[in-house]
Amino acid sequence: MSEQKVVVVGGGLAGCECAWQLAERGLAVQLCEMKPHRRTAAQTSDTMGELVCSNSLRSDNPNNAIGLLHEELRGLGSLILRLADKHRVPAGDALAVDRELFSADIQAHMFAHPLIEVVQGEVESLQAFAGQPLVIATGPLTSDALAQELVGLTGKERMAFFDAIAPIISTESIDRDIVFAASRWGKGEGQDYLNCPMDKAQYLAFVEALCTAEYLPLQDFEKGVKYFTGCQPVEVIAAGGVQSLRFGPMKPTGLDDPRTGRWAYAIVQLRAENRFGTAYNLVGFQTKMRHAEQKRVFGMIPGLENAEFLRYGTVHRNTFLDSPRLLDEAMTLRSAPQVRFAGQITGVEGYVESSACGLWVGLRLAADLHGKSLPRPPVTTALGALLHHVTDDSVPEFQPTNVHFGLMPALEKVEGQRRLGKSDRKAAHAERARLDLAQWRLDNAGQL
Repeated sequence: MSEQKVVVVGGGLAGCECAWQLAERGLAVQLCEMKPHRRTAAQTSDTMGELVCSNSLRSDNPNNAIGLLHEELRGLGSLILRLADKHRVPAGDALAVDRELFSADIQAHMFAHPLIEVVQGEVESLQAFAGQPLVIATGPLTSDALAQELVGLTGKERMAFFDAIAPIISTESIDRDIVFAASRWGKGEGQDYLNCPMDKAQYLAFVEALCTAEYLPLQDFEKGVKYFTGCQPVEVIAAGGVQSLRFGPMKPTGLDDPRTGRWAYAIVQLRAENRFGTAYNLVGFQTKMRHAEQKRVFGMIPGLENAEFLRYGTVHRNTFLDSPRLLDEAMTLRSAPQVRFAGQITGVEGYVESSACGLWVGLRLAADLHGKSLPRPPVTTALGALLHHVTDDSVPEFQPTNVHFGLMPALEKVEGQRRLGKSDRKAAHAERARLDLAQWRLDNAGQL
């Protein structure tokens, strides 16, 4: 069985990571990617591994859940994390990348590997792959034709929610007499973000403009929309209350305005899009506003009055499975054991989480095809907790999630020990995860 060619459908982060792990373990892989023949509405490039939203893989601090997942993936030989490290750009304690170089390098690795055959063109039906090991990693942007086939294959109606994309502006159009460079609390190099300070009157006027702006109307298929919390449009946050943004993407804490030596009433942060610093995105400012309205409303932000928009914000539909009812711990479809799923279509949310899911499916499928047994990592680890979430059928209404410490079991209480503070709890979770993953890797060295 190990001589069979594995078909991976989808050349995003999960599909490429999965294909790489399989090929590195001696398995021939056919990687199917519809680019450059077709793109989804949210995609703008013809390369695999495209980052369609932010260019950040979020915090690289290993005492945060996502930073811990970074650490675990590096230790397990993740291609995506290795290339992210190679193409990182300054972003405080976050791991952000030059998106064009990053995606181009991912694609180059796929084409260069002797055991990976890249087949370009849209997969509209899975019938041609009957009897072959198959991994579906088409992500949150699964094409309509394939999505409809998956509905029939799974016996479930697909569920949809919407991700929102933040605008990108030209660096040259930013007024640096107003906007200052600083990282919150001086993390990283201390000047990895650009910050647009607002006083109270400016903030209130901005919120009013957000709440009264003109937005693209909902299509029939968008009615009853559910936004993923981590990617809510800025106008949705603003509608939650006049102070909502000050406690969300516009929080001013830890950012001293050099002109006053104090925190502003509110802050809009800009993060570099590439290593050359020629473009910045508005952090947390995903939106469904019409383009002209984005220019008008975001032009109210101090320092962005003359901003040149390189990309306007937008919203796109995501598709994901009711994975706890459909998949086992190997991410195998219970009703069709030759079919596995990887990445965001399973309900993991985020670039790193998607890559992690792809890595796990690659590792587990390789072990299975080689006649080995590889258990899932402990739920006390970031990877294990994430995988457990998408297959835990005790949750009646499944929703996608980023990795967080709340997915892990509670820390054991030590008699007489004081209650740990938030930072100490994070550190304790991370240390337990490191020890448990190290033991798992030792126990399964021959299967990895």
